[in-house]
Amino acid sequence: MAISMSTKSIKHPYSERFRGFYPVVVDIETAGFDAKKDAVLELAAVLTTMDEDGNLQVAETLHYHIEPFPGANLEKSSLDFNGIKPFNPFRMAISEKTALTDMYKAIREKLKKYDCTRAVMVAHNATFDHGFYRSAAERAGLKKDPFHQFTTFDTATLAGLVYGQTVLSRAVEAAGLVYDESEAHSAKYDAEITADLFCKMVNKVKALRP
Repeated sequence: MAISMSTKSIKHPYSERFRGFYPVVVDIETAGFDAKKDAVLELAAVLTTMDEDGNLQVAETLHYHIEPFPGANLEKSSLDFNGIKPFNPFRMAISEKTALTDMYKAIREKLKKYDCTRAVMVAHNATFDHGFYRSAAERAGLKKDPFHQFTTFDTATLAGLVYGQTVLSRAVEAAGLVYDESEAHSAKYDAEITADLFCKMVNKVKALRP
């Protein structure tokens, strides 16, 4: 007797690539270095996809200008560095909760599409971005966080292993990509160039496998 297999039992190949984790490349621009006290000002998240050959590719970018949370500290040196004017009305800034709610929705759609169990944050020097993200998520009081609570993929570490470079600009150039200094320190640009670097490294390692 023939046995039919439900299509639901056939998982997307992406679900096997990172033991069920779905990589989301994140960059956060802030008003300082203290994740509990300093404001999150900009957030970008690059969603990834996998082609028919199993190579990682960039799918789309989510980008948000964020309002400083009530009572947030704004370090002048950080604002001078990233050039963000937090209260400029043309930023069209939204609350942390609104931004995260929208990002969660987009990520959950990808988790369902690719049969993945959790999202995993990818970032350059990931401890920094993950710390600010966790603080913002706690303030927002949102439930069912799609991200793994403590696991991250750090492209500074990966680039040090693959290319011998840990500074983002140097790692990007070592990977044969172009780094635009004039666009640096924008969350959208930094997330997208980090995503390009991450995909390049993942695909490079994949090609070396027997």
